[in-house]
Amino acid sequence: MKADAKADAAPAGGKKKLLIIIIAGVLVLLGGGGAAWFFMHGKSGDEAPAKPKHKEASKSGPPVFVPIEPFTVNLQPGEDGADQYLQLSFTLQVSGLEEVEVIKNNMPKVRSRMLLLLSGKHANEINTPEGKKQLSDEIIEQARKPFEERGAQQDVSDVLYTSFIIQ
Repeated sequence: MKADAKADAAPAGGKKKLLIIIIAGVLVLLGGGGAAWFFMHGKSGDEAPAKPKHKEASKSGPPVFVPIEPFTVNLQPGEDGADQYLQLSFTLQVSGLEEVEVIKNNMPKVRSRMLLLLSGKHANEINTPEGKKQLSDEIIEQARKPFEERGAQQDVSDVLYTSFIIQ
């Protein structure tokens, strides 16, 4: 009778082992799949979402402005070789408060870009309304350039002159 009890106990123990092996296999597969998903999709909530390359302009709400400190630059000499200066103040119109912070945090880069642009101009290029409009387009182009390599462009929509003096 003891031999029959041992024979009956062996298959029951084998079923338990098989069940444990199957459960362990399923857990390993689920763990591997979960790890693969985690690495392919990144950490959820731990990382800031990537900024889009091009931001859409905000159509609602009042306009937002960033005043730029005045510039005084030497212009390129005229035909007579006389020194000429430009004193310029302007304000940038941007899409939102986030853009204001980005531009303010990168103001040294903004000012450097503007100084390089302005100091390359001749007085006769920028003293007409068409010249001022062309200069506005060039200022917008410089202000929109990303501050970081492969960064997002700034959403600058307009330049508003507050002072424009050529001597």
